Amino acid sequence: MTRRVLLTGGAGYIGSHTYVALVEAGYDVLILDNFSNARRSVRERLARITGRPVTIVEGDIRDGAALARVFGEHAIDAVVHFAALKAVGESMARPLDYFDVNVGGLTALLRAMDGAGCRRLVFSSSATVYGVPDVTPTPETAPFRAMNPYGQTKILGEQMLDWLGRSNPDWAVGVLRYFNPAGAHASALIGEDPHDIPNNLMPFVAKVARGELDRIAVFGNDYDTPDGTGVRDYIHVEDLARGHVLSLEKLFETGQGHCVNLGTGTGHSVLEVIAAYKRACNRDLPYTIAERRPGDVPTVVASADKAAEVLGFRTEKTLDEMCASSWRWVCTTEGDA
Repeated sequence: MTRRVLLTGGAGYIGSHTYVALVEAGYDVLILDNFSNARRSVRERLARITGRPVTIVEGDIRDGAALARVFGEHAIDAVVHFAALKAVGESMARPLDYFDVNVGGLTALLRAMDGAGCRRLVFSSSATVYGVPDVTPTPETAPFRAMNPYGQTKILGEQMLDWLGRSNPDWAVGVLRYFNPAGAHASALIGEDPHDIPNNLMPFVAKVARGELDRIAVFGNDYDTPDGTGVRDYIHVEDLARGHVLSLEKLFETGQGHCVNLGTGTGHSVLEVIAAYKRACNRDLPYTIAERRPGDVPTVVASADKAAEVLGFRTEKTLDEMCASSWRWVCTTEGDA
């Protein structure tokens, strides 16, 4: 019997790649998205990749009535929850929006799931829950340390899920703490396509490569790192999508939850990313050194051992592959709605 999975926020960057990975793994997948940070053309692009029609319900994760209709009309076996606001800087300016969507939306989803007897959930969390970690590579046992409203909403989400599981052992939740997703699908039909100025490094570099922005701002070059710039753990979005499939399979197999980092365990500096993207696009990528940003830390890298042990998850793609796939994607993006 084919299992049906609901992807909230499934039309977005990570959600769309996970949609493809789940369909290829044999799941029947339904997307719920309000298209606040996704383009409607993703339906046709996903259909081209998978060779089958794509079912998308347009709705907001905070709309309890809409969620009730989705669960009433579809026999859903599990949910992968992506729908959230996710920009650290924006969360500092709009904290109420972040708590409303990220915490209120999760609450509404869990009520709808519970009412439908659907209690398998993969939750999109983040390395921001660690704040400024004491140890790097950072293990899952590192303490919570919120540095911004976005990180705080992810901590509250994880705590809510923990208490829910304690109250009812029928719940099985996979918490996946992402580090830095990058790259695009091998087809170049889907990739990261922010509506405004990108918050993440690689899409910002890509816009400079295309000539849409003049130069890259490197925030700080005096950190205690090999070249003085910040070091982060970048993971190819296709590897990340595969991690969601493995998490879901583990929930169905064991009925037990888990919490793991999804990263490579290897860090790359800002200048290393720029150099790798320059190799991919064969263009000069001008940059300027700017002041450090408040809250930035020298190095954030995942301890990847637990994901390997619990899920059998290991990354396969390199930084050069991330940059090459990103460049193919931005070169073919039509920028349609």
